[in-house]
Amino acid sequence: MQAVTFRELSNAVQGRPIGVMLLDIAFERVETDSRRVRPGDLFWALKGPHHDGHDHLAEAAERGAVACVAEQGAIVSLALPTIAVADTRRALADFAAWYRTQLSTRIIGITGSVGKTTTRHMLYSTLSSRIPGTESPGNFNNEIGVPLSLLGISAEDQFAAIELAARKPGDIGDLTRIARPEIGIITHVSPAHLESFGSLEEIARTKGELLDYLPEHGLAVLNGDNEYVRDMACLARCNVVLVGTGEHCDLRAEHLRSENGQMRFTLEGHEYAVHCPGTHLITSALATIVVARQFGMSSDEIATGLLEFLPVPGRCRSVPVGEWTLIDDTYNASPASMAAACDTLREWPTASRRILITGDMLELGPDSRTYHEALGRQAAAAGLDGLISLGSHAPDVLRAARQAGMAGGCLAQCEGSEIAEMLLDCWLEPGTVVLVKGSRGMHMETIVEQIRDLAASRIAPEIPLRRAA
Repeated sequence: MQAVTFRELSNAVQGRPIGVMLLDIAFERVETDSRRVRPGDLFWALKGPHHDGHDHLAEAAERGAVACVAEQGAIVSLALPTIAVADTRRALADFAAWYRTQLSTRIIGITGSVGKTTTRHMLYSTLSSRIPGTESPGNFNNEIGVPLSLLGISAEDQFAAIELAARKPGDIGDLTRIARPEIGIITHVSPAHLESFGSLEEIARTKGELLDYLPEHGLAVLNGDNEYVRDMACLARCNVVLVGTGEHCDLRAEHLRSENGQMRFTLEGHEYAVHCPGTHLITSALATIVVARQFGMSSDEIATGLLEFLPVPGRCRSVPVGEWTLIDDTYNASPASMAAACDTLREWPTASRRILITGDMLELGPDSRTYHEALGRQAAAAGLDGLISLGSHAPDVLRAARQAGMAGGCLAQCEGSEIAEMLLDCWLEPGTVVLVKGSRGMHMETIVEQIRDLAASRIAPEIPLRRAA
């Protein structure tokens, strides 16, 4: 971050200095985890469900923090010079909002039910091939992560791709008021966190809050293939670009195809490719192209930048594993992303067999069974060679798949990952493509590790037996 004085910090959060503090001394880094504090850092004490930063002020001081921000009622010692505030979470948001006003960096806000992280990282990978910039680290996309992402922007950064997530109505508006993006991208509206939102219409309203805070000189990039997102165009005060494959889109991708783990398409006569399977990523690629053009990149530069993108682990990342191809899509799951997973397998051109391993989709509310039954039908329609399902909704998935015409011998319900390993040992053959997906709470990454171990055991060289003399 740019250097900030403690006087500026105190004014921004309306804090009260306690202890010996030189207010005109500057700091350049904020840390909320005492274990990661470096000499010269400002330590920000936050209260979480399992840890309270106020309990670690002494450790932060030992590691070299020069001061801290803490709540007035929680300060039990003066291990560090302190800026006292009423609520450290609220103060963090206030400080990040003030810091945003000091930046000339162009902020790109990205939200949607699915595709946020992929779009953010694809955009960063492409732009950073020519332009200095930054992106939200990891899953820093909530009321703590967004402020910290903003505070990580330096004076040299010409752009920052900031991910914005919501778990309840109003979240996107709160985050956008802090980040104040000039460019907004909305990827998708689909069932996710329905237990807290209640309806798709409420999800759409919340995602659309991003448009309320874009300036008139800004730009909104919307998924024109998603009806809920397309209908948001009338909400924006700025220019809007609809991207997708439909005739109503301003920017349309054509000749979509999957080749050797890449998604390839043509746009306005130019060929593009992304190292990631699945045509569902077309929105991310098109949004990246629109924004990259805003930064003056040529078509050739954008095409080269897109090829440098690699999905992060757990986000539709395909890797060869022994004689098979493994698609690790375990980070999370929703009805829309599960449907995309089925499409990805169906479109894979070189697969000898296609197997989908699913875990429950969580937080879908009272219609959860209906969404899992739809998944079963989608798997059957995709012509998959195997469907393994784990979790309490596995019977719903498999029953629907069988009713939709999938043979019983291609279906399996598992109580745990050990059974899945046994089934995979029987089902896998050279050229098989396996996609693993489920909600975070299902810990589907353990299945990925088992497939890797299984592949390693199969390709391990046999040790010849020595004949007796």
